[in-house]
Formats: sequence, C-alpha cells, structure tokens
Amino acid sequence: MIIVFTSFTFICIAILFALLVYDILTIQNLLSFDQPMESIMIVVFSSIALVIYGVVLTFTIPSTFIDDNNNSYQDESLPRIFLFMFIAAVFEETFFRGIIQNVLFLYISHEWGAILLTTALFLLIHTQYFKKPIMLLNICIPSLVFGWIYFETNNLLVPIFVHFIMNVGMTILFKYKLINFKK
Repeated sequence: MIIVFTSFTFICIAILFALLVYDILTIQNLLSFDQPMESIMIVVFSSIALVIYGVVLTFTIPSTFIDDNNNSYQDESLPRIFLFMFIAAVFEETFFRGIIQNVLFLYISHEWGAILLTTALFLLIHTQYFKKPIMLLNICIPSLVFGWIYFETNNLLVPIFVHFIMNVGMTILFKYKLINFKK
C-alpha cells in the first residue's frame, strides 16, 4: 500500500506543478504562509476536535457497523503506522484539496460548493464503506473540515497535518487499547 500511495502522491504533485506552471493555480493559493499562528492554531484545535469526534463515534457506533479495514493498521509497528498515515494524508489531501477542490472552485466560484462536491467525490472513492454506510459519516465530517481548513489557510500543508494527526491519533488509541469499539 505504501508504494501505491507514494506513486499516486507523486502523480498528484506533478499535476499540481502543471497547474502552477500553466497559471491555473498560484503558489499563494497552494502554500500561503501569511498567517502562521492562525495555521498552527487550526492544526492544533482541528486535530484535537477530529480525534474527539472519532472517539465519540467509537463509543456510540456498535462494532458491527465498523468496517474491518480499520483494524488492519493497528497491528503494524509505529514507524510503519506513521509512514503509511503520512503518505496517505499527503496523497488524499493533495488529490482532493489540492487538485479537485481547487479545480471545482475555479469552475463554480463558491468555496462551500467546491468543498461539498469534493467531499461527495471523497465518499464515492471509499466504496468499501458502502456496505456499512455509517462509515461514510465517519469520513464525511473530517473531509468537510479538511476542505474548510484548506480554504481558510490557503496552505495545503495544514489539512495534510490535521489529517495525519487525526489518523495517527485514532490508530494509536486503538493499537494500545486506550479505546475499543462499542460491542
């Protein structure tokens, strides 16, 4: 999986580079560092809020509604968990926020329209969750938050870090049995 996500990440970075070269996007729209303290605060508070959201869902949703794929990462070593979660966050945010959300925004000129459409596409990509639709809620809210964060900061690194921290946080909580699925 790491090789697949890494390959797709490089393809996404190449596409973003092309969008920059052809003046479809500007570096200011992709990696703005105008308000570093605001970006740091958004990373901290959004990460905490999304981990709490994940914990609340874990305690309220019975385990029969949870997709079994979420259990597979917990058995890996910490370095592999960190590496996989980082690459996955970079790929998903580069693809969905960096490319799709930006291109949609260019066509519809409405931030929340672009965020909602990007989230709908994000949900469609996660076909494994169609068998257990409550899992779509599990990824819908974070996707909306990542989209908002990106437009709020104009820095793709911010939703990448929030996504990474949320995924690693939840995986570690499960790995060390600090939380368990509701029976």
